[in-house]
Amino acid sequence: MGNCQIGVSLNYATDEGCFPLDFELYLPEVWSKDVERRQRAGVPAEVMFKRKWEQGLVMIDRAKEWGVPEGVVVTDAGYGVATEFRRELQTRELSYVAGITRDICMWRGGVLPEPVSYQGFGRPRKATMPKTETAAAIAKSLPDDAWNDVVWREGTKGPMQGRFAAIRVRPSHEYDDGADLEPVVWLLMEWPTDAKDPTKYWLSNLPEEASLRELVYWAKIRWWVEQNYQQLKDDLGLDHFEGRSYNGWHHHVTLTMIAFGFLVAEGFRVKKNYWVDPPSRKEGVSEDTADPPWLLPYVRQTSSSRRYLT
Repeated sequence: MGNCQIGVSLNYATDEGCFPLDFELYLPEVWSKDVERRQRAGVPAEVMFKRKWEQGLVMIDRAKEWGVPEGVVVTDAGYGVATEFRRELQTRELSYVAGITRDICMWRGGVLPEPVSYQGFGRPRKATMPKTETAAAIAKSLPDDAWNDVVWREGTKGPMQGRFAAIRVRPSHEYDDGADLEPVVWLLMEWPTDAKDPTKYWLSNLPEEASLRELVYWAKIRWWVEQNYQQLKDDLGLDHFEGRSYNGWHHHVTLTMIAFGFLVAEGFRVKKNYWVDPPSRKEGVSEDTADPPWLLPYVRQTSSSRRYLT
């Protein structure tokens, strides 16, 4: 691309820290079909165009092969809006909390198609479904007592908290095009008291008995990734790559990841009694999620004033 590179990353997060496990360079479809450009950049023949969520799934599968403990997959809206991505996670029996946009449509509760009796002539009519609602419309229709203040972590400047609500919904995307109904999941919404409208939305297949605090905990753990990217760029030069080759980009990113992993390990090492008595998970999170979570995948656009893969 002319002035930026996009990398899809796989990150591993716990209460105490987060570090990147994997990175892949995203090649736009037009770029990946340009034979001359691929040859100049040294893109391997087996590397084909994949959408970002497809790259994320490849890295998830690779992490499983590495023996990384399974946890909760947490993504931003760039992945959560892809019905196929959520379906693939469900097929892999992975729990997720995926960001979505305000215009994603769904039905409230466990709504099912209403049966239509056949009169014995003509084409049978398709089973009908109630009218869908957008995530934003549902959020705005909820009563005031549906919203609760939730503290999800202690920050350096005090508790990090917000106002949230969650209800059970069934996403409707692609149903009208003949796709099977999606399972009933959670719709988590955030509406700060000083905001005119709700600001963030997530879909999650965590169990129906999951608490609001648990949903918020997982949704907000992605905060670690933002912090990591800032440090990776500011302190370790993640966005300073000056080469023009596919392998060169991955070599640069790999060395940056190794350096970052070293810094994370050193940070743990200097904590008093860390190796003897590691900190436990915060109160209020289900014991079923005791294994360290995956924080997956996340797209970040890195920039530089110098040259890029073109």
